[in-house]
Amino acid sequence: MTDDMDKLANCMFLNQQPPSWVAYAYFSLKDLLTWFDDLLLRIGQLTDYSEEMTAPNSLWISGLFNPMSFLTAIMQTTARAEGLALDDITLRTDITNTQDPNEMAAPAE
Repeated sequence: MTDDMDKLANCMFLNQQPPSWVAYAYFSLKDLLTWFDDLLLRIGQLTDYSEEMTAPNSLWISGLFNPMSFLTAIMQTTARAEGLALDDITLRTDITNTQDPNEMAAPAE
């Protein structure tokens, strides 16, 4: 068993994120099991979004690996489609009481 494998086994035994994973993953203070569940949810969201390549009805923004890039892309796409200057575009957030994403009938305008 190598040193790296030993460190990995110890981290898994202690329910901690292995340093070799942390170096490439998003920042999180969660324990390993919770972090892995969260990672699977993030992957699921990206998979669903990439299959259709259309705006989702609901988006878990903090589940993205780089939310600012996504928001910037939305502003750029809107500016091009509407013929507006990107500097004049602002984001607006509407808060809803809906917890189930399946209840959202259509994507935001």
